[in-house]
Amino acid sequence: MDLDRAVNVDDLRKLAKKRMPKIAFDFIEGGCDDEDGLTRNERAFRDKAIVPRYMVDVSKRDQTATLFGRTYASPFGISPTGLAALFRPGADMMLAEAARDANLPFVMSGTGTGLIEDLGRVAPDHGWYQLYPARDRKISEDIIRRAHDAGLSTLVVTVDVPAGSKRERNMRNGFTRPLRLSLLTKLDALRYPGWLSDYLKHGMPMFQNWQRYAGPNADADAVATFVSSQTRASVTWKDIEDFRRLWPGNFVIKGIMHPDDALRAAELGVDGLVVSNHGGRQLDRAPAALDVLPAINAAVGDRMTLMLDSGIRRGSDVVIALCMGAKFVFLGRPTLYGAAAGGVPGVARALTIVREELDMTMAQMGAPTLADLGPHFMMWDRPEDLRRNSPGLVSAAE
Repeated sequence: MDLDRAVNVDDLRKLAKKRMPKIAFDFIEGGCDDEDGLTRNERAFRDKAIVPRYMVDVSKRDQTATLFGRTYASPFGISPTGLAALFRPGADMMLAEAARDANLPFVMSGTGTGLIEDLGRVAPDHGWYQLYPARDRKISEDIIRRAHDAGLSTLVVTVDVPAGSKRERNMRNGFTRPLRLSLLTKLDALRYPGWLSDYLKHGMPMFQNWQRYAGPNADADAVATFVSSQTRASVTWKDIEDFRRLWPGNFVIKGIMHPDDALRAAELGVDGLVVSNHGGRQLDRAPAALDVLPAINAAVGDRMTLMLDSGIRRGSDVVIALCMGAKFVFLGRPTLYGAAAGGVPGVARALTIVREELDMTMAQMGAPTLADLGPHFMMWDRPEDLRRNSPGLVSAAE
């Protein structure tokens, strides 16, 4: 199967799996502990049903979305995903380039393998930066300065990594520092000559944005060790206040899952939230991000911009998130599959698939614009839910 024949995200997933050994693919695919969080994220979307409205003129459809004053082609972007160059060298900039060409935002990961400065050159109007706060405050302050100097519009502070998680696939595969491939892993890698050639040529990817802080002549493993020692720390509300003062642009917190935390963020002048459980990679018993979205929307939806990631695999998932209160969503694994499978064209294919599915879903449900979306399209549990969501309608029970 080539990229053009991939009809959904899972096809890209299969192509990515064919290109890399288990140790690399499992790093994308895996969660933590029993991986119930991964299942919960995807099931939350699959358990929701959209009730279509017919006799609506949907001959012209528009999925453009305005976010923080900028109009994008669709209401979704690319989430921060760390260590992307392990799957294909240069993947961070490939993701940025594809997002720029599709007129969508891309969030560079705080554990990315590209440079902030390169992002500012490749996609200055579409690049955001995700900050993992460092124990050394001077490092965080310098990274914030660099993101601003690079011309990036939005800083995303991720708050849901107070400690490392138990990612059991990585443990079983021997994904440790320094990365020493076992005999079985080496034999497995021989089945993927393209990936192996890249790995032998480039070695373990470098967390480039951190290299200057890790000491002179630090290699990739030394930098990774340094990053781990610096970023496994709780982020406090005082930190948020300080970062808010330092950053003059759009300020977003990623990882909020409770309405009270959302209210506190609004009080501190945070511009937006990404409701997220880190793609099921941090707390396996956390609820799905989609399931907490309505409560957070009720608490602060009129005060700040709500976004969501975790579990989105189809365009219909995007629609469901928007109907339930999100103004924008972000994809992580789907675009990584694309990058691994085919570089920039692979990422572009992932974005096109989701965009086309989103367009078809809007047509099928009777919603020609994003402004038409809302809870009135979601399947109701009780007649009173229908009356509350669509006051102009009369329920069948009446």
